[in-house]
Amino acid sequence: MYASLLDIHTHRLPARIGSALVNSYPHSFHSSPGHCYSVGIHPWHLSEATDDTWRLLEEAVRHPQVWAVGEAGLDRLAHTPLSCQLAAFKQQALLAETVGKPLIIHLVKATAELLQLRRQLRPAQPWIVHGFRGKPRQAQQLLHHGFYLSFGEHFNAETLRTVPLDRLLLETDESLLPIERLYEQAARIRATSTAELMEGVRSNIQCLFSPSR
Repeated sequence: MYASLLDIHTHRLPARIGSALVNSYPHSFHSSPGHCYSVGIHPWHLSEATDDTWRLLEEAVRHPQVWAVGEAGLDRLAHTPLSCQLAAFKQQALLAETVGKPLIIHLVKATAELLQLRRQLRPAQPWIVHGFRGKPRQAQQLLHHGFYLSFGEHFNAETLRTVPLDRLLLETDESLLPIERLYEQAARIRATSTAELMEGVRSNIQCLFSPSR
């Protein structure tokens, strides 16, 4: 079930079934056999969200092929007021707790607010910051509070080198770079083998998404 999943976040159906967690939005979610998904309301699209959007989200995240909620997020560069983003993030975080699935997070210039929400909500489900590009100091701050960090094509090499393997994930997001190539690049930076890196990330994925977690 977890052996082929290497890409924790993408916006495209992968050529190899089950090799990536496909991000979808409530109105567009449609499951294809064998694939796995995350479904959420991105902070860029909150102004378009209606009561029906939230209803569809609650239905979608209960689907057995949906493995995570999100991407939810906080983004100071988005047009939506931060107060609205905080309320929507909290609602999705609580939904993740209800369905017992991890939360995938879009984070831009709002680390303090994210940490405050984590202290307030004290989630039992894992929180994963996707597409992480921050410096080591920010990474260590998030790791200290229990986050997982997922790296895409664009990253800070020093940060990628220092994140513990048991909290590390990789993703393609909207990039055309094959996930296997990203593993090769990350392995070189971390001075390890691609096979060892893949094994470590697979172990994290199994821990994150196992029903018995």
